[in-house]
Amino acid sequence: MAINNPYQAYQNNTVTTASPGELTLMLYNGCLKFTNLAKKAIEQKNIEEKNKNIQKAQNIIQELMVTLNMDLAVSRNMMTLYDFIHNRLVEANIKNDIAAIEEVEELVSEFRDTWKQVIQLNRQQQYAAQGGQA
Repeated sequence: MAINNPYQAYQNNTVTTASPGELTLMLYNGCLKFTNLAKKAIEQKNIEEKNKNIQKAQNIIQELMVTLNMDLAVSRNMMTLYDFIHNRLVEANIKNDIAAIEEVEELVSEFRDTWKQVIQLNRQQQYAAQGGQA
């Protein structure tokens, strides 16, 4: 199937060539995008748009939950936090609660920023292991 939209082709290529770490970073960024859109929809009293965007954020959190390696202690801790985030999103959707969304955004932003640092450190270590050659 040919893709006529160059931006769509770029997005597809970005996802299909991303490392697992980069995909996780994309999920965090996507979740933040949808929570931000949900807040705006609540302010505009657009219930349908709010619901759609909160559900997209919930789907991302669920994806992060199912991809955790539960053999690791840190994953069990992350599962608890993801479950909390998911529950706050459900509450935010039911109650049109911007504060709950902002709480979610704070946690997801911390995860994203930490994950970004991990990716950068990993790249630096790989570069150093290759003797500094590209």
